[in-house]
Amino acid sequence: MEDKIRIIQGFPEHLRQSAAEVYFDAFAQKIGWLLGSRKKAITYIASVMNPDFSLCAVSGKNHSEKLIGLAGYKTRGGSLVGGGFSGLTENYGFLSSLWRAPLLALLDREIERDVLLMDGIAVAPAHQSRGIGTKLLGAVVKHAKTNGYQYVRLDVINTNPRAAALYKRHGFVSKGTDELGLLKHLFGFSSSTQMVLPVLHPQNH
Repeated sequence: MEDKIRIIQGFPEHLRQSAAEVYFDAFAQKIGWLLGSRKKAITYIASVMNPDFSLCAVSGKNHSEKLIGLAGYKTRGGSLVGGGFSGLTENYGFLSSLWRAPLLALLDREIERDVLLMDGIAVAPAHQSRGIGTKLLGAVVKHAKTNGYQYVRLDVINTNPRAAALYKRHGFVSKGTDELGLLKHLFGFSSSTQMVLPVLHPQNH
């Protein structure tokens, strides 16, 4: 019998490597070329991940526990994958970080008050098409409501229509599209669409 999938806040330290692998493999098309080889990229991501800003899908218990999916998010308090310039230099060296840092900054997004900014949903390839992404999305929305955020926001790149369809089914609406222009040749996608889901009504004062 297959182990039941559980959604938990964050991830235990022994699953940090797995979390980095799942995250990178899901977003390799977007950031892979910036972070070098898969091994190097996963080492970097694992070193800067903050589990406090994630919800994870796991199966099994204790030493047999496996991480099969995660949803990262960003608030004014921090993000799942941060680290800044110091995190880059520790993994890539100073000179190599000089060109990586400004390009990574182009993918960064401003955080608005009362908004929980999602950093995408990642599910291990062997566990896709089983509703895990939907469970993680539901957990993120619940987390946003519980913590008093008025909106959940995310950006979907044009080469990921499957994700866009998932969010639309759950009530997200498009709020505009940003075109990359010539940068599309670097990042491998030409535009990103901002999608927003209201989760709480603004308080009247």
